[in-house]
Amino acid sequence: MAKTRDLKRRIRSIRNTMQVTRAMKMVSAAKLRRSQERIVAARPYARRMLEVLRSLASRANPAAHPLLAVREERRIDVLVITADRGLCGSFNANVHKAAVAFLGERAGLDVRLRIVGRKGRDRFRRDRAPIASERIDLYRTLSYETAAEIAGELAAAYAASETDGVYVVYNEFKSLIQQRPVVERLLPIGRSELAPGETAHDYLYEPKADALFAGLLPRHVEVQVFRALLESLAAENAARMTAMDSATSNAADLIDSLTLRMNRVRQASITTEIIEVVSGAEALG
Repeated sequence: MAKTRDLKRRIRSIRNTMQVTRAMKMVSAAKLRRSQERIVAARPYARRMLEVLRSLASRANPAAHPLLAVREERRIDVLVITADRGLCGSFNANVHKAAVAFLGERAGLDVRLRIVGRKGRDRFRRDRAPIASERIDLYRTLSYETAAEIAGELAAAYAASETDGVYVVYNEFKSLIQQRPVVERLLPIGRSELAPGETAHDYLYEPKADALFAGLLPRHVEVQVFRALLESLAAENAARMTAMDSATSNAADLIDSLTLRMNRVRQASITTEIIEVVSGAEALG
């Protein structure tokens, strides 16, 4: 049976760990509030812009801009967005699992991975996957300019026919306790389905179509990449907050269990000592 001293040392160690997990939970809660506000503000604009661009792509001439061109997929780029740190439950594992499943469906294609996040980079390095680019420590100063830089590389590769499709894999923030890994096609831009009997008439453009496409289509890619990064950041903070809350609760339960065990050991030790004293007194008497 474990000694009282050993149990006290273990309880003290768990209590120190619980203080860390409680502090991490509070920090994650503060970060979640800010990141949630950012993604809630960004979603309406990004979704509306996607609807407009899909309608435009279903009517415009694909030759009007390189980002509207649809080609047979032989080479694809996959942007995988993970976290830089762990202690967030299955957050990173779910993204990796979704990316691996997607790559399995595209077996035979020439795939280039573009990784955001230290955890994703380390995991795909162990898998010996073809990593074309990697970005770490990005979330400390996450801004639209960072997303624009990533989107610019993806759009340039597609416009130059270096890739036939661009996809993004990330965790979508649904709620505090739910984060959903999703795979979305970024390029070419999806086309909205026309209603039965509707004719795909093109628009009248003001200013010229070339100028409009040159400004609007790259901006669309930037907005969607920025939204994916914000979704992942909010989902990471929510996952870490939930994981730390669960760890704190489990630590408290373990402390209660060890305290009860320690009391039983102490009681047994006291009982043994009393019996020894009584037995010694009787022997002397």
